[in-house]
Amino acid sequence: MSSFQGFPRGLFEFFTELQADNSKVFWQTNKHRYEHDVRTPMHALLSELTDEFGPLRMFRPNRDVRFSTDKSPYKLWTGATSEARAVGGVGYYLEVSATGIVTGYGAMLMAPEQLRRYRAAIDNEKSGSQFEELVDSLAERSLSVSHGAEDPLKTAPRGYTADHPRIRHLRWKGAAVIQEWPKDDWMHSPRTLDAIRRVWHGADPLKSWLETHLGELPQEQH
Repeated sequence: MSSFQGFPRGLFEFFTELQADNSKVFWQTNKHRYEHDVRTPMHALLSELTDEFGPLRMFRPNRDVRFSTDKSPYKLWTGATSEARAVGGVGYYLEVSATGIVTGYGAMLMAPEQLRRYRAAIDNEKSGSQFEELVDSLAERSLSVSHGAEDPLKTAPRGYTADHPRIRHLRWKGAAVIQEWPKDDWMHSPRTLDAIRRVWHGADPLKSWLETHLGELPQEQH
């Protein structure tokens, strides 16, 4: 029997209250709730997913406020990723907050060399058509492939024309399957694990395409 039985109601209540009082005083007073209602079930979930999808790293609750005007000390969500790099990372992602769950797989923001390879593959008739086909195929299964963390370019990227048959995807700076679910009662049950698994397995066509055409980053870009 799985050790993960769903996210407790206390997780969603904790983040709702933290949003109203994002302070160190609140955190210290309620740290036991974070450990019991957030950290423990998340670790149970990740232990189940790791067996199928490889190592996953849980995000720390503290925000990096060094370069932010928002000095709120704590994240209003918990989550995990298989890839630590914000730029150039390609992997699985999970985020749970008071409003629900966001999960998926892909390259949220490609590094320059990845972007060069991605656009070359989109430009190529064979691999570019394969990408379009997998996007359409996943959409038929209610799995949308999006442009990732940043908005697409408004114009054609350098070296490509505006009338390119795949200009829409050439303008992307990332490529990821992203699934969002608003908070629902099923999240308190083991169905949560099954739902995340379906999305991650469902993203396999994109995973295969990215692995084939992006390759490994040069060491200096890691």
